[in-house]
Amino acid sequence: MTATPKPSTAEVHQKLVDQYTEIARLAGGLAHEIKNPLSTIKLNMELLAEDLKAEETPRHRRALAKIEVVERECQRLQNILDDFLNFAKVRQLRPEPTDLNEQIRQILDFFRPKAAESAIEVKPYLRSDLPSVMLDREQFRGALLNLLLNAQQAMPGGGELVISTEAGALGVTLRLIDTGCGMDAKTEAHIFDAFYSTKPGGSGLGLPTTRKIVEAHLGRISVKSEVGHGTQFTIELPVPKRLPG
Repeated sequence: MTATPKPSTAEVHQKLVDQYTEIARLAGGLAHEIKNPLSTIKLNMELLAEDLKAEETPRHRRALAKIEVVERECQRLQNILDDFLNFAKVRQLRPEPTDLNEQIRQILDFFRPKAAESAIEVKPYLRSDLPSVMLDREQFRGALLNLLLNAQQAMPGGGELVISTEAGALGVTLRLIDTGCGMDAKTEAHIFDAFYSTKPGGSGLGLPTTRKIVEAHLGRISVKSEVGHGTQFTIELPVPKRLPG
């Protein structure tokens, strides 16, 4: 009796990838199907609100207040679905040799007005001897923006945000350190879990999406935090032995 050969590691990995891809496709399709009737509900609520605004009776004002609640919840569902579709999609990177410091400078130029509005001082310390890394620039900018917005939300009364880069033996390290409210041990342990959020109205998908993008680049992201003292996110990216071209 001939024994059935065991599947190779590559075959097992490919099977898992195929299964994940199918689940992501189905989940994305379901989210799109939900968005269509949700858009119809939102539109009709807006039209109904316009009709009621012409009336000034207490009954109409009460009805209008209830419609406004439905409109807010519809928008919240819309935001959750958009975040979920971004989180669930299979990431096909288009990496190219990239100056990480330049990417950071570009995203900071975009973020600085938001930081100024929140009384946040941004301090970049970018090492000039940084080697190039392979990045899908658009996706990585999205991941970095998630971290910057997370830091902004952690410092509602203002503070300081340090962004630093340095080269190491295994690659390039990017750190973001804020002086915000920090996290307790339980929150820190679950911060990258999908749908875990301590923010009212938050989808809990921003940081998990960031982790997915970093890991798709064969990198790692970690966090250290202390309540009342701030948070540090660390991203480690590999440096290719030989850049294409």
